[in-house]
Amino acid sequence: MRSDRPSLALRLSAIGGLLFLHLPILLIFLYAFTTEERTYQWPPPGLTTQWFATAWFDRPDIWPPLYLSLKVAVISTVLALILGTLVAAAMARARFFGRDQLSLLIILPIALPGVITGMSLRSAFGIMDIPFSTWTIVLGHATFCVVVVYNNAVARFRRLSGSMIEAVLDLGANGFQTFRHILLPNLGSALLAGGMLAFALSFDEVIVTTFTAGQQSTLPIWMLNELVRPRQRPVTNVVAIMVFVATFLPILIAYYLTRSGSETAGMGK
Repeated sequence: MRSDRPSLALRLSAIGGLLFLHLPILLIFLYAFTTEERTYQWPPPGLTTQWFATAWFDRPDIWPPLYLSLKVAVISTVLALILGTLVAAAMARARFFGRDQLSLLIILPIALPGVITGMSLRSAFGIMDIPFSTWTIVLGHATFCVVVVYNNAVARFRRLSGSMIEAVLDLGANGFQTFRHILLPNLGSALLAGGMLAFALSFDEVIVTTFTAGQQSTLPIWMLNELVRPRQRPVTNVVAIMVFVATFLPILIAYYLTRSGSETAGMGK
């Protein structure tokens, strides 16, 4: 009789793959508690929680990058929700020549390497003589945040019956009433999932930000600089834990909102 249970080799391979992917994350958590300030010794010479207090009270250089990252992520998410929803509505309902090619162009920014997107944006800002600011970072992040929202919204739009909207309009509802009572309740979970995923991707983005930030520093760039020129290595790990929590929770919620498979959350980023 044939068993449906996976073989021992397959199970060991799966465990090995998971350890390879997630063990480095566990090491980040571990070295946030080490007593060694400059180097990473194995095993850690001792454990302490002092670096959490140090990061909170004694490192004021952390807070401006944190505020900038939050500001950029919020603005990018709002723009992505507006533009991604509008584009999804047009692409889901309209039929025209070149529709599939246009859809490919819409999702292309999330498929391209970040360095290509960053270089192209930096060149465009230079040609148009646009100074680097918070808004140049937002524009860079919006290129892929829009795609995340679009992927979720267009899947939900395609499930929504067009006859329902036509019936509501025939009954005398205006555009705002149709949006409030029909579209928004049906799109709500997809937009919420797309918005949270867009926030998470924007908050921890490094490559595109490097090309569009100028002299500014978001929290991920601050972490990168601290790794290159370390002052207190455990503090960097403490901040990494903050970034992990700030990105993992929205992604987890987005997964649970879209796990039925009827919407797509991210599509490859």
